[in-house]
Amino acid sequence: MARWDERPLVGRTAELATLLSAVDRAVAGRGAAVLVAGDAGVGKSRLLDELTGRAAARGLRVLTGHCVDLGEVGLPYLPFVDLLRPVADELGDGAAALFAARSAAARESEAADLGSPVRALRPPVDDGRLQLFEAVATALSGLAADTPLLVVLEDLHWADRSSRDLVRYLLARLTGEPVAVVASYRSDDLHRRHPLRPLLAELVRLPGVERLDLGPLPDADVEQLVRGLAAGVPDRTVDDVVARAEGNAFYAEELLAAGLAGESLPLLLTDVLLARVEQLSPAGQQVLRVAAVAGRRVRHELVAAVGGLAPADLEAALGEAVHSHLLVVDPDGAYRFRHALVREAVLADLLPGERVRLHAAVAAHLAGVPGAGTAAERAHHLRESNDLAGALSASLDAADEARRLAAPAEQLQHLEAVLALWPAVPDAAARAGRSQAELLLDTAAAARRGGELHRAVALLRSAQDLLGPDGDRELRARVHSTLAQALGRIEDQAAALRESTAAMALVPAVPPSPVRTWAAATHARVCYDVGRRAEGDAAAEEALAAADALGLDGAWADVAVSLARSRGGEELPARLEEALARARRSGDPDVEMRVLFNLAIVAYEAGCSGETLRWSDTALARAAELGVEWSFYAAELRHLGVVSRYVVGDWDGSLALADRLARVPEMAAHVRAAGLLVQVGRGDPAAAERIAWARGLVGRLDAHVLLLLATAGAEIDLAAWAGDPATAVATARSATETLTGLWGDDRLAVVRLAATALAPVGDAAATARLTGDAAAEREWTAAGESLMAIARSAVEAHARLIGPHGVEAAAWIARVEAEAARLAGRPAPELWAAAVEAFGYGHVYEQARSRWRLAEALVAAGDREAALEPLTRAADAARELGAAPLLAAVTALARRARLELPGAGRVVETAAVFTPRETEVLALLARGRTNRQIGGELYISEKTASVHVSNILAKLGAGSRTEAVALAAARGLLPTG
Repeated sequence: MARWDERPLVGRTAELATLLSAVDRAVAGRGAAVLVAGDAGVGKSRLLDELTGRAAARGLRVLTGHCVDLGEVGLPYLPFVDLLRPVADELGDGAAALFAARSAAARESEAADLGSPVRALRPPVDDGRLQLFEAVATALSGLAADTPLLVVLEDLHWADRSSRDLVRYLLARLTGEPVAVVASYRSDDLHRRHPLRPLLAELVRLPGVERLDLGPLPDADVEQLVRGLAAGVPDRTVDDVVARAEGNAFYAEELLAAGLAGESLPLLLTDVLLARVEQLSPAGQQVLRVAAVAGRRVRHELVAAVGGLAPADLEAALGEAVHSHLLVVDPDGAYRFRHALVREAVLADLLPGERVRLHAAVAAHLAGVPGAGTAAERAHHLRESNDLAGALSASLDAADEARRLAAPAEQLQHLEAVLALWPAVPDAAARAGRSQAELLLDTAAAARRGGELHRAVALLRSAQDLLGPDGDRELRARVHSTLAQALGRIEDQAAALRESTAAMALVPAVPPSPVRTWAAATHARVCYDVGRRAEGDAAAEEALAAADALGLDGAWADVAVSLARSRGGEELPARLEEALARARRSGDPDVEMRVLFNLAIVAYEAGCSGETLRWSDTALARAAELGVEWSFYAAELRHLGVVSRYVVGDWDGSLALADRLARVPEMAAHVRAAGLLVQVGRGDPAAAERIAWARGLVGRLDAHVLLLLATAGAEIDLAAWAGDPATAVATARSATETLTGLWGDDRLAVVRLAATALAPVGDAAATARLTGDAAAEREWTAAGESLMAIARSAVEAHARLIGPHGVEAAAWIARVEAEAARLAGRPAPELWAAAVEAFGYGHVYEQARSRWRLAEALVAAGDREAALEPLTRAADAARELGAAPLLAAVTALARRARLELPGAGRVVETAAVFTPRETEVLALLARGRTNRQIGGELYISEKTASVHVSNILAKLGAGSRTEAVALAAARGLLPTG
C-alpha cells in the first residue's frame, strides 16, 4: 500500500491556491506570510510538500525548517538552524557575507565557524539578539535578492521562545522583500495557555500576513485518497474508513491499513490519540471515560450523575478537556469529542469491568430521567452492561421510533439487534408481542423499504427454516408470498414462481382472506413475468374480487397494476390512476410506489418524457415523505428520472439526480451508473473510472439487469468514441448473453446496445474500404452482421411473446437499419432520415447523432448542400448539451465535406496544402496504389512518385501511407474527384 504523501494531492485546491498566491506576491517583490492551522494528521505537511514542489518549479528557492517537540528543554533557533544549514553548506566560507549586519565582535568571534549555522545563529550575549535577528533577516534578503525565496516553518506549536521571537521579527522586517513565509501549527494543541496563542494574535495584525485554517477533507476526497492508497479496496472498507477518519488524512491511512489487516483500531493510532489524553489530570481523564461510554455527545447532567466528581472538580475537569481540544461544546450546551477516534481510543483503553459499570450507570440515568435519551441509546447501554432482556425491549422501542420517523435503515438495524438477542432472553416472544417468525417478517419488510433486497431474502428464508413444514399455514403462506415478491425484484423469477405457488397451496380460496388475496395478487404478478398469462389472469381475477369484498385497497391496487400492464390498451393510464387512489387510501407505501412507477414507465414507453418526469418527480417527493427513498420502486423511479432527463436534454439535471445521495444500496447502484450516459456523452475523463466501479458491481450482482444495461451501454458508447470497435462488440455480445439468460425472449433492450456498437464497427469497415484492407473489411462486416442478428432476433422475439414495441424501441430499430446500410458501404440517407424522425419523439442527443450520420450519408451521396442543415442542427444540439465528442465529430465531417459550419472555422482547400501533382498522388494513395502503380498511372517514375508520397506524409505529419489517407480524410483534404 502506498503512503498517502506519495500520491497526487487530493482536495485542498482552494488552500493550495491561497498559498501559491503568497508565492506569487513574493515573486512580484512583496513579502507575504501565511499561517497554516490544522489538527494533527489533517494534511498540513502534505499540502506544504505540494507547495514547495510547485514553488521550486516556478523558480523559487525553498528553505524548510522543522520545530521539534523537546519538552521543557528546547534548542534555541532550531528551525532556523535547520533551514539555513543547507545554505551554509552550499556557500562554505562565502556564507559570512550573508551576515554582514552583525557586530564586528560577533563577526570576529565566529568567522572561523560561519559554515555552521548553529554558531552563526547563537547570540553571544542576551542584548545581542537584535543583531542576530537582523543578521538572519539580512541573510534571507540576500538570498532573495538573486532568487525569490519561500521559507517554510513546520510545527510552530513546538517552537522555542527564541524562535517565536525571531518569527515575529522576520514577518515585520521582510514585508518589502521577495520572501514568502509559510508556517504551520497544530490548532488542536493550542490550549488556552499555550505560548503560541498570543503570538498568533499579534502576527495576523501585521500587513501581508494571513491565516489559513485547514479543515477536514470532504468525504468524497477521503474516498479518493483511500482508493488511491490501495487497489481493489472493498466498498464497505472504504465507507468505514471515510466515516471514521472524519476528514483526517493520517487517520484514514492508518484505519485503511488496520482494516486491510483485520484490526479494529491500529496500535500506532491508539498510542497517538491516548498520548494527548494522558496529559490530563486524573479527573480530566475520568470525565473523558464517562463521555466515551455515554456516546459521541454527552450532556453535563449525565457526566455529573455518572462521573462521581464533586461539582467544583467536575467543572475544572471539563474545562481542562475542552481547553485541550479533546472535547468541544456544542451550541446546545452538550459536550462532544472533537474527533470520534479519540472516543474509540478511550473506550479501547477501559478495563472490562469499568466499562460494564459505566454503561450500567448511564443506562440507569437515562431510564430515570424523562427525555434524557432515546430508546436506541438505552438499548445500547443496556446491552453493553449485559442487561440483555432490557436491551431487547429497548431495541423494540427503538425500532418503533425509527418506523414512526420513516427511517427503515435504522429500523432494520434495531430489529436485527432484537433477533440477535432473542435466544438469550427466555420471554422474548412476550416482550416482543409476536413470534420470532413474525419478527423476521417485520425485519424483512424494513430491509425491503431500505433497498436491502438480498438481506430481505435471507431473513425470509430464515423465517421459512424456523417455521418448518408444520408451522402455521397462514404465516407460512405470508412468508412464501413475501419471498416471491422479493425474489422477483432480484430477477430470480423461477424461484419467485415456486414461492408464489407454495403460498397459493397453503391457504384456500374460500372463504376469502387477506393472506390468500395477497398470495393470489403476488402469484398473478409472477405468472405474468414468466409468460404464464392464463394462470396469471385467473389469479388476478380471484385477487381483484377478494380485495373488493374484503376492502383491501392495497391488494386491489397491486393486482390492478398487474392486470393493466398485462392487457395494455388506451385505458391503461386511467386504470393506473384509479389504482393510485386506492393505493394511497391503503397506506401501503410499497404498492403506492409501484403504481407511481408504472404511471411513469407507461409515459416513458409512449415517448412522453415530460409526463415521465412529472410522475417520477412526484413519486420521489412522496418517497422522501414516506422514508422509502431506496425501496425497489423508488429506486426505479429515480433511475427513470435520471434517464428521462438525459433523453430530454437536461444533462446537468440528470447527473445531479444520479449523484444526489452520497451512498446508495447496492441494488440501487444502477441509479448512479445511469449518470454514465451524460459523462460519456460529454467526454468526461472520469467516465472510465465510474465504468470500472459499475463493472465491478455487475460482477457481484449478476442478476441486476438495469445496472448491467447502464454499464454496458456506457462502455459501448465510450469505446465507440474512442474508435475501439472490438470492445464495443465484445461488450454488446456479453450483455446480450447475460440478459437472454435472465429474461429469455423479452430482451428488446439489447437493440440499443447493438445499434450503439454498430457505429464503431461501421467506422472500422469504412476505414478498411478506404485503405483497401479487404481482410479487415470482411472481419468488421461479419462482426456488424452478428450485431444486426442480435437486434433483429430480439425484435422478433418481443413481437411473438409480448406484441408491438414502443416508440423508443422503434427509434433504435431504425438506427440499426441505417447502420446496416452504412456497414455495407451504402450511404442510404433515407434510412438516416427515418432514424432522425424516429428519435424526434424527444430524444435530443440521439436525434442529433442521427442528424450527424444523415449529413455524412448526404455528403457520400453527393448532396453536400442538403447536408449542411442537419449538420448545423446536430452541432447546435451538441453545443447545448456540452457533448464534446459529438461536436468534434460534426466539425470533422464539416471539414472533410468542406462545408462552412458556423463556429467550426474556415474550410481549408486541398490546393492550399498540396500541389496539383501531390493531390493526384494522394487520390491514388487513397485507392491503395503502390508507388510503381502511381508512377504508371501518372506517367512519372517510381522514384518521383516516392518523393511525392514522402512530401504528402511530411505535410500531414503521418508515419505511414494508411495514416496519411486517414488524416487527409479527417481534415477534409482528400480529393473528391
